[in-house]
Amino acid sequence: MKILLAEDDYLTRKAMDSFLSKYGECDVTVDGMEAVDAFMLALEEGEPYDLVCLDIMMPVMDGYQALVGIRNLEKERNIPADKAVKVIMATALNDEKNVKMAFDLGCTIYSGKPIDKERFEPTNNLFKYI
Repeated sequence: MKILLAEDDYLTRKAMDSFLSKYGECDVTVDGMEAVDAFMLALEEGEPYDLVCLDIMMPVMDGYQALVGIRNLEKERNIPADKAVKVIMATALNDEKNVKMAFDLGCTIYSGKPIDKERFEPTNNLFKYI
């Protein structure tokens, strides 16, 4: 599995990279703009990501903007919905408004921070969406 992680907080980024790397190759960016650029480059190289994990509160471009950018790139390339990248929004913002917005913009899974790693283990139901 090819994974893209966008997280601005160093400690969270290191922990998530360590956790996600056991499931596949994990590229790391520190803001939403870098994430969209990395996603576009992967598409252009014919090696798209299978999973994108986005923080919401990031500098330059937040996770919502990055998600819109990623979904727009998929639309431009006529990638069908069933082939679209799976996106996990990971954030401390757990209120109903933010959760709804994330799903409306096309996220697959919404997870509060800190990430409950047990929920993401392959033996749990949540992992079947990835």
